[in-house]
Formats: sequence, structure tokens, C-alpha cells
Amino acid sequence: MRTPIVLTSHDTLGETGQKTGFWLEEFAAPYFVFRDAGVELTLALPKSGQPPPDSKSDLLENQTPAMTRFKQDQTAQRALSQRVNVADMKSDSYGTVFYPGGHGALWDLAENADSIALLEFVYDAGKPIALVCRSPGVLRRDRRS
Repeated sequence: MRTPIVLTSHDTLGETGQKTGFWLEEFAAPYFVFRDAGVELTLALPKSGQPPPDSKSDLLENQTPAMTRFKQDQTAQRALSQRVNVADMKSDSYGTVFYPGGHGALWDLAENADSIALLEFVYDAGKPIALVCRSPGVLRRDRRS
């Protein structure tokens, strides 16, 4: 099975000036569950550049075994640096789609037409969509309304 993990490109919490992004644990734990099960993963972003992890997600009190594993795994680190643009994804070649949590998704992915189209295609094909924590906010719009 092939599965995209769609990460946010957004790094600012509204107009507060505070930094945000994706929540590291909510990316790392599912990443390893998928990878260890033999799922072929594609990491995608709405814009080019490095996906911004929320710095609060990496605080000492938030550390988990999956985060430690991620930080020590060179293959995982390379995967995070080798992403595709959501606009360039071929929706019909995936068995599901996964969106990790983090506040950033509420700004860019919830408004991104390519992300919305991907979600609608996967849903209309009867395939599962997985959304964690804040990422269900990406469902707030659809192209048909």
C-alpha cells in the first residue's frame, strides 16, 4: 500500500507571532507504524521547503520513544527532507491518506485547494482518511460548495 503523509508548511500561530507547525509525536509515531508495516510512504507539503515542527512538541516533557527513534533514524530524517508538493500528487495511486496534528494545518492545509482535492478524491473512492488532533480542521471546506 502507498500512503501520503501530508504535513503543514505553516509556521506561525495566527497573528500571535508564536511559532507552530506539525506536532512531532503525531508525525513520528504513525510514521513508524506505517513504515514498520511495509507501507510505502510519501511525505507531502502544500509549499516547497522544510516542514516546520512545532517547537513545543519537542520539549523535554513531550518526548516519546517514537520521537527518540525518529531523531536517531537517518532514513526517517531523509524522508522528512525529501517531500513532494501536494499539487503534484497522483491521488488514484494511494490507498489512504494521513494528516498528522499540529496547529499549522489549520492555516494552510485547511485552505489549500490541492489538499482539499486529495481528501475528496480519497473519500469519494471509499478509501480511509486518517486525521490526528488538530488536523481534522482540514475538512472545513470542500470544492463543491
